[in-house]
Amino acid sequence: QVQVVESGGGLVQPGGSLTLSCTISGIIFSNYVVAWYYQAPGQVREVVASITGRGTPTYVDHVKGRFTISRDNGKNTVYLQMNSLKIEDTAVYYCHAFYIESYWGQGIQVTVST
Repeated sequence: QVQVVESGGGLVQPGGSLTLSCTISGIIFSNYVVAWYYQAPGQVREVVASITGRGTPTYVDHVKGRFTISRDNGKNTVYLQMNSLKIEDTAVYYCHAFYIESYWGQGIQVTVST
């Protein structure tokens, strides 16, 4: 049984930092590309960053230089380090693993507010 567990969300002030974690069990983790998506209220779900099994990252333009995606294949975990957070980063963040199959986490709230 595949489990996707996200953690690390919460409330932070503008300019602050958070690190999200996504741990996935039940798959050959290193085979999977893992991505973080975000979905703001009333908006479509959009990709933020992704990382290949070998660790090659990609980012959407508006987070480049602020967010860093990384992975530890020994721990079956992908991280999203988010710095210089902005109010517009407020959203539910989802972890998504895909290779032959596709798996989503339940989502985790990130709120950037004064």
